[in-house]
Amino acid sequence: MTLLAVLSAAFLVDAHFIEPARLVVKREDLHLPRLPPELVGLRVVLVSDLHVGCPHWGLASLRALIARINAEHPDLILLAGDYLINGLPFGTRVEATLVAKQLAELRAPLGVIGVLGNHDGWHGVKGLREGLEAGGIRLLDDQVTRVEARGVSFVVLGLADEEIRRRTPTQELDLAPLGEPLFVLVHEPDIFAELDERPLLTLAGHTHGGQVQLPFIGAPIVRSRYGQRYLSGHIVEHGRHLYVTTGIGTSVWPIRFGVPPEFVVLTLR
Repeated sequence: MTLLAVLSAAFLVDAHFIEPARLVVKREDLHLPRLPPELVGLRVVLVSDLHVGCPHWGLASLRALIARINAEHPDLILLAGDYLINGLPFGTRVEATLVAKQLAELRAPLGVIGVLGNHDGWHGVKGLREGLEAGGIRLLDDQVTRVEARGVSFVVLGLADEEIRRRTPTQELDLAPLGEPLFVLVHEPDIFAELDERPLLTLAGHTHGGQVQLPFIGAPIVRSRYGQRYLSGHIVEHGRHLYVTTGIGTSVWPIRFGVPPEFVVLTLR
């Protein structure tokens, strides 16, 4: 019983106080067979689930995170939604306009592109949307934007959150022009199961990697109808590519174990 009590206490301390505050910069080479040669070496930062307002991740931590991202000198920054959270135990209430104002400090030569997540809808998106767009962030809601890079162009299609999405996956992809390299940015990864081969890469967040991953078990709870199938990292199915980041903040319970906060630097190969 004494050993069990010690292990339980150690888990609680790590999960509540240590791991949620420990930021990891994850750098990966991502091999995409259909990538145009001009885009080889392009560096893309993917950030999701900031949940500013959760324990350990307030405005001061957000400022430090933005400095770390800018120090990576990415070519393009993609934001996959859930920018704030209010009402989490031990958290603090943060105004959406303040979060948006700080995110406007992100810097990348090809710009910053984002979508909204489910929590953004719950907290009211008006102030957040206006603040992000005023700060120069291209916020896509079932919309496409063209990016010019290295003498070629590619398209980013940003999808609406699944709770309000009205189009089918095929109808979503039909929003993008034919014949141009296509990247899909979405908050929840589950739509990937129904996308066809048109996107070079789909990028998502939302799962938090389960927030808790246990030895030999994995993540007991995953916010996906596919369980651990789209939990995190680079997933390839039938030649289609998905990348899911485990994100920064916490949701529901303010804990992380085996899944530290991360942002991802993807070098396209």
